Formats: sequence, C-alpha cells, structure tokens
Amino acid sequence: MAIEIMYFVHGTTYDNAESKCSGWKQVKLNDLGKEQAVNLGKNTNLKFDVLFTSDLVRAIESAHLAWPDFNAIQDSRLRECNYGDFDGGDKSLVIYEDHIEDPFPNGESLKDVEKRIRSFIEFLKENYDNKKVGIVAHRAPQLALEVITKHISWEEAIENDWRKKKAWQPGWKYIIEN
Repeated sequence: MAIEIMYFVHGTTYDNAESKCSGWKQVKLNDLGKEQAVNLGKNTNLKFDVLFTSDLVRAIESAHLAWPDFNAIQDSRLRECNYGDFDGGDKSLVIYEDHIEDPFPNGESLKDVEKRIRSFIEFLKENYDNKKVGIVAHRAPQLALEVITKHISWEEAIENDWRKKKAWQPGWKYIIEN
C-alpha cells in the first residue's frame, strides 16, 4: 500500500513580488498569484481523495482558487519554515544552507520543518493509506518531502531545488510507502 502525494506551491504573494520571504507571516496572494492559482486548477486534471493546505492564507487562497469545489483541510504542520526575525525580510537574509541544523534567529531550522513533515506523513499513513493526497504549501515543506521520500540530504535537496532553475511545474509527485 502507498500514498500518492501531489504537491503544489502557492501562487505569488505581495512579499514574493518584493523579494521578501514571508515565513509565518500571513501574506495574501497578489493579482498574479491569484491568476496563477486559477490557471493551476484549470490546467491540472488530477483527482485527489483529499486536499490539504498549510494554515497560512497564501496556501489556503491558492487551493480555493485552484479547486473551488474542494474542501481543503488546513494543517499547521505544512507551514513554511519560521524564519523568526527574518519573517517578511529580504530574501537574501534567508539562507537555507546555514539553517539546516541551526534555527533562524527566534525561528526554526529546516530539521524542525522535517520533523513536522514526518509527523504529517505518519498522520497520512494512519488515515489516508492507498489514497491520492493533494497538498498546497511552501518551499521548506516541499524540500522536506524531497529529503524524506528520496532519502537525500538537505544539502542535495537545496542544491536541486527547482526554484534555483526556475523550473516550476503544475505539481510534484511523491510516493509514501506504508
């Protein structure tokens, strides 16, 4: 038995447009982000048994605009990394390679995000075995899924992050064996 995850990232926010990293800040989608979310739904012929989002408004709004008839379940474990003092700060301050083990000032580390995602995966195993699960969330949780499902290091996940290559696609597939 296995769980198939289709992972989607939220649309562009006001912070993204200004080269800021939101972290745990509640930042809404800008007009481009709303358009991206609507187009994602139109161009994705995937069927889910259940759809989850983080409890941050940009993920919730993206899921609602993409799949308005789907009742998405919010889960705080899917939140972006807490950048602490850098939440809402310039993107250049948020250097993932420096915070794999060491937390951001007054925030969390990427290993902390990995613990949250491992907990979420255990929840899925207990409640959604053999199901197709959609997730709309953020960068750090996706990289944690890369680490967990591909058995790679955080350094590898960061190095191969599609964002560095600007290689967006309408969803990434992950398989969780139960």
